[in-house]
Amino acid sequence: MAIQTPVQQRSKLPDVGTTIFTVIGQLSAQHKAINLSQGAPNFPCDPKLVAGVTKAMQEGHNQYAPMTGLASLKQLIADKVASLYGAEYDPAEEVLVTASASEGLYSAIGGLVHPGDEVIYFEPSFDSYAPIVRLQGAKPVALKLSLPDFTVDWDEVRAAITPRTRMIIVNTPHNPSGQVFSAHDLEMLAAVTRDTDIVILSDEVYEHIVFDGKKHHGMATHPQLAERSVIVSSFGKTFHVTGWRVGYCLAPAALMDEICKVHQFLMFSADTPMQYAFADYMSDPQTYLSLAAFYQRKRDLMQSLLADSPFELLPSGGSFFLLARFGHFSDESDSEMVKRLITDYGVATIPLSAFYTDGTDNKIIRLSFAKDEATLRAGAEALCRVKPR
Repeated sequence: MAIQTPVQQRSKLPDVGTTIFTVIGQLSAQHKAINLSQGAPNFPCDPKLVAGVTKAMQEGHNQYAPMTGLASLKQLIADKVASLYGAEYDPAEEVLVTASASEGLYSAIGGLVHPGDEVIYFEPSFDSYAPIVRLQGAKPVALKLSLPDFTVDWDEVRAAITPRTRMIIVNTPHNPSGQVFSAHDLEMLAAVTRDTDIVILSDEVYEHIVFDGKKHHGMATHPQLAERSVIVSSFGKTFHVTGWRVGYCLAPAALMDEICKVHQFLMFSADTPMQYAFADYMSDPQTYLSLAAFYQRKRDLMQSLLADSPFELLPSGGSFFLLARFGHFSDESDSEMVKRLITDYGVATIPLSAFYTDGTDNKIIRLSFAKDEATLRAGAEALCRVKPR
């Protein structure tokens, strides 16, 4: 029997409850649906990583790591960024290993955003941005990306900036659309923030998963933006170990100092054995430089398998995701479509409306291709059988 409390509670997030993600998860389990919904790989990581964690544990590396991360791992991160993007970060003062990219996002927003501030971000978006901003007593300001290309309207951004704007959150490659920033986007972002105190929080967890020979245009590639940016990335996304919950932040020392003040009380340090394993593993740059080709093969396979489906696939320039339109053959809402795909066809996807705070429905679903080939083939076969309603 549940314990009843006499305490009258006033919620900080009163409108946050059971989400469509929970509904999808329950339905998927009930119908044993093929999982094209979750943005997490279903295939094993490199056995060398598991061996590295085991070795670290056996060698006694089971207590707290240094608060900002292992020095050897931070040096490798700084070296990687300098080699790929041309930005020189001081590993001692400007690199922080976090207990997941999500913790990095929270520590950055918690350390740099104050009550009454405004934070601009773009929808559809990863679902944690706005709640984290609200928990600081600040106001999230959602701007919608322009369909069908999910591009930023920089004139709209400029118009949305007020004296209270403290931060702009960007995400490239983008979840859920799969779109990527261009060099032009960086120039426009630099222009709208020039001569301001606005901080850029750049979610770059898919930095190594950019397709078709294109470059990752992250904040570290642009000196003016690097000076005002916090960059967040993820070892879990990069190395197929999302459950290990280790990421990192890059930021100028003055910004990083405030981020670390939150980090040290939130987590103190990320998991120690995993840090040793990552430091050993990423000493070979091919462990991350090969990812674009690896995932592009999965994207291309998914596109070819769905060529004869009733869905219209939108381009994906990076990340784990493809978007699929269905409004031309069905009047259902995207949530209704997703539920029907689970119950009638045994395949789980995500409605794009789940990534908008106002539930905007463009009759688009999100598919994850971060799956093994058997799952991709089975999921695509199910989607090709979908009938209009």
